[in-house]
Amino acid sequence: MTYTLIAVCCLIFVLGPASGFTPSYGTGDALAAAQRAYFHHWGVVPADLFDGPAREALTPATALFIHGSWVHLLGNMLFLFVFGAMTEERMGRVEFTLFYVGCGYLALLGYAAANATSQQSLVGASGAISAVLGAFLYLFPSARVTSLLPFLFFLPLRFPAWVVLPFWAALQWLALDQAPAGPGVAYLAHLVGFGLGFGYAWVRYGRTTKVKCVPAPAPEGDNQP
Repeated sequence: MTYTLIAVCCLIFVLGPASGFTPSYGTGDALAAAQRAYFHHWGVVPADLFDGPAREALTPATALFIHGSWVHLLGNMLFLFVFGAMTEERMGRVEFTLFYVGCGYLALLGYAAANATSQQSLVGASGAISAVLGAFLYLFPSARVTSLLPFLFFLPLRFPAWVVLPFWAALQWLALDQAPAGPGVAYLAHLVGFGLGFGYAWVRYGRTTKVKCVPAPAPEGDNQP
């Protein structure tokens, strides 16, 4: 399902107005207007979500598959590719899919609730992918993650997940305080998703499984009478 989700997001983006690949949306001002209408229809508009028609309740789900630019799409899909497969393998296909969509929906809903009067459209899979990161941290804390650090000249270094992912979450928290009003990155959705993912994995997989150990049979000649 990880690769299916990546393929679906890429296909929807290519067919939409943000990719620039579909000539029917026009160019220039016409293309910009088509993009705004597209994001407004399929994305989450907090003011409409709580005061608009019932169909708006679906937008936190549809927004998960819409991206605003190539950078937005490729950044999200890279994170999903790196962290999604192992998380899916641990959870199973069906559970992972429900987890991804459910946490993504709640992450966007949380952002909308905190910005209930906003008319800005919110799109992207970041909330759902942040949930995958949170679950990955709980399930595979010692897994090595390759990181490129700007202040170390982008040298590829490998750190355990318990170092990389809390550091990433801390950056989201710091960026949240400095985020300008208006269009931008929905850092709050990232934090909500990350917390939901970690919490879900903690509750779902936190119980210790007891395994009964059976002694191996003694080699021939070592059996006691």
